[in-house]
Amino acid sequence: MLEIFNKWYRRYLFEEESVLLLVLLFVSVLMLMTIGDILAPLLASIVLAYLMQGVANQLTSHGVPQWLGVSLAFLIFVGAFFWISLGLLPLVWRQFASLAAEMPRMLEQGKQLLSVLPEQYPQIISQQQLNQLVGAAQAEFAGLGQAVVTRSLATISSLFTVMVYMVLIPIMVFFFLKDRELILDWFGTFLPSERPLLRRIWGEMNVQVANYARGKVLEILIVGSVSYAAFAWMGLNYAALLALLVGLSVIIPYVGAALVTLPVVAVGFFQWGFISEFYYLVLVYFVIQGLDGNVLVPMLFSEAVNLHPIAIIMAILFFGGIWGLWGVFFAIPLATLIKAIINAWPDPVPDVPEPTPEAEALP
Repeated sequence: MLEIFNKWYRRYLFEEESVLLLVLLFVSVLMLMTIGDILAPLLASIVLAYLMQGVANQLTSHGVPQWLGVSLAFLIFVGAFFWISLGLLPLVWRQFASLAAEMPRMLEQGKQLLSVLPEQYPQIISQQQLNQLVGAAQAEFAGLGQAVVTRSLATISSLFTVMVYMVLIPIMVFFFLKDRELILDWFGTFLPSERPLLRRIWGEMNVQVANYARGKVLEILIVGSVSYAAFAWMGLNYAALLALLVGLSVIIPYVGAALVTLPVVAVGFFQWGFISEFYYLVLVYFVIQGLDGNVLVPMLFSEAVNLHPIAIIMAILFFGGIWGLWGVFFAIPLATLIKAIINAWPDPVPDVPEPTPEAEALP
């Protein structure tokens, strides 16, 4: 067993940099599993600074001085950050609380619609089973409404923490933008002076993740804005909440669109029933999803993140399991990192058999 391990070590870990890379990966995964929630504001600031660095680079490429490009990018970020924090999120929260309070009525209406099932299909479901199912659902959603109210009151005590984060995140984003090179050089002092493997991985990650992150933010903004405009124009209740869900659903490929379809269709059905407005809503929603998947995504991403769908789903399951919502958000960049490591890993050294005494005796 020890000989097998030694052979594997000589084939794949023959460079000092390879061992260092494995140690860094192990420490990173351990930190995500243990203190990932504590590091979430820091990581969010790094991602936001990474996005705004692209804006600063674009301004600099058009002749704007670097300091002015960084300042303008930061001002754009601050404006968007506080508009979302103080304008959009409170509106969405109010609509969510209203929807949670209305859930019991929707369930009662759904029960009346489903009451014909025991008569038509008694071998599948009985009236007692239907009552138990609806009763359990009503209890769950009643508890959800109570939880929303309780959470609203509980957030008053944690308002100080929210305010601290609202101050800390813009400050960290500013310094990550301003001192980007200084911070990278400082991290470089802990690494070997000669690090071709890490440089190859960084080069591939810098291109792919930058394109992915900026493209994904644009996709969220475009899909969310178009959905809100369509829902508000049609008079759909909770338009801001549903549009936010549709916009955020693009973070989870393949799964997000399927999950968010249910609340959109359910709200439309309980608001209008089976009339023309409901069918128009379903048509508009699927047109938005179709344009997103077949037009917007190819335009924004092209081959920026060339991952197989199975690899994407496995990344979502794995990183979401160890890091929760943040893991789902960062699943594709982390999967891209793993792909970059595999592509940049040194070719294994072939096993060379030791010479036998007979071979040494040959002229």
